[in-house]
Amino acid sequence: QVQLVESGGGLVQAGGSLRLSCAASGRTFSDYGLGWFRQAPGKEREFVAAISRSGGFAYYADSVKGRFTIARDNGKNTEYLQMNTLKPEDTAVYYCAADADSPAYSSSRNYRDYDYWGQGTQVTVSS
Repeated sequence: QVQLVESGGGLVQAGGSLRLSCAASGRTFSDYGLGWFRQAPGKEREFVAAISRSGGFAYYADSVKGRFTIARDNGKNTEYLQMNTLKPEDTAVYYCAADADSPAYSSSRNYRDYDYWGQGTQVTVSS
C-alpha cells in the first residue's frame, strides 16, 4: 500500500500560480503511475494530469494543457503539479492518486484505475 498526502493548495488571484505537492509513504514509489484529479462542487471528479512510473511520459486534460506541469521525484517519493495562469474555473479540490497496475510507459486518465488517493487540497482562484 501507499499513503498520499497533498499540500500547497490555497487562495490565489486569476493569473497567479500554485504548486501542489503529494508526498508518498509505503511501497516503492516508482512502482506506481501517478495522477492528479480535481472535483468542483456539484461536479464529477475530473482528470487533470498523469505521469508514468519513470516520469518520462506525461498526459494532460485539454483544459490545463500548456498551463499545468506534472512531475515526480522518485528519490523524494513526491509528486508535483505546477499550476500557472490559473483561472476561476480551476477552483476545485485537487487529489493526487496512485495506480498500482500502471504500465511502465503510460498512465491512465480514468480515475477508476487508481487505487490510492490523498485527502485532497483546496485550490480557490478568485477573479
